[in-house]
Amino acid sequence: MRGEGQSSTRRLMQLLRPETSGGVAQAIAWFKPAPASDSHAASYGFSDAPVYSRLGPLELKLAQKKQDVKRAQKLRYRVFYENGTAIADAATMFARRDKDAFDRLCDHLLVLDHAAKPSLSGKQPVVGTYRLLRQEVAAANQGFYTESEFDIADMMGRHPDLRFLELGRSCVLPRYRNKRTLELLWQGIWSYVRHHQIDVMIGCASFAGTDPERLALSLSFLHHYAAAPQAWRARATSSRYVEMNRMVKQAIDPKLALRQQPPLIKGYLRLGAYIGEGAVIDYQFGTIDVLVVMPTASIKTRYIDHFGADAPREAA
Repeated sequence: MRGEGQSSTRRLMQLLRPETSGGVAQAIAWFKPAPASDSHAASYGFSDAPVYSRLGPLELKLAQKKQDVKRAQKLRYRVFYENGTAIADAATMFARRDKDAFDRLCDHLLVLDHAAKPSLSGKQPVVGTYRLLRQEVAAANQGFYTESEFDIADMMGRHPDLRFLELGRSCVLPRYRNKRTLELLWQGIWSYVRHHQIDVMIGCASFAGTDPERLALSLSFLHHYAAAPQAWRARATSSRYVEMNRMVKQAIDPKLALRQQPPLIKGYLRLGAYIGEGAVIDYQFGTIDVLVVMPTASIKTRYIDHFGADAPREAA
């Protein structure tokens, strides 16, 4: 989820009112799409209880001020640009932060490690992050980041009474890509969803690389086995559309194809998510992106039971 959002559905959205499991727990989040103002940080309703939960030395919280968001941006730069395949422009390289105009509109989940050495400023390091953009905020500004890659207006228009949430810019440092960290992030998302009465989560999930033929098995598996039903279907924008149906269904080994999915996508599928029609190549980040659509009503009961009615918790 990267770049400037399209404004084509802004007017429509103004009318709309609104892996945990083995897969998700092992996942590295590849969602990717001006720091947030303090007044916005308080608007999400958790300013009196910014810490969602703890697991051992790890703490999950919502960003409360600009400096918190800058720390998330620095982590994103480290994961996407230094350790990943993203190509930084001069401004990004100079700032050593992954930032865009959406950051000031979003709420940001942060995972902090209290067992790690503090920074020179005395802060505990941020080791994981997720960016959350609510529909009403997107509608009042520049839309969703997802609109730069996928035409979601018709899909949203079919559900005018539901509230959407965009998940984006998620990343975790390599040594923290484990069940504990991902469970914290997902508990935070679930708490946020419950608090804001979210009905549908959307976002772009990515495969490393820009050659669709190399990913023919994985993309074709998603096309044949995980395609969104008509009510939740949305296409990649015409100018960027990449065909996912690259192999006939009979030629696909489903078990092998599932094993080859990125951990995050595999986790989303286990939760009950759908995949949109067509993919998009993002040359800046060196990825091929697919659209994930996850109505909360479709999340499988066993995962809801795992998160619990009251997702925030303390654990050793």
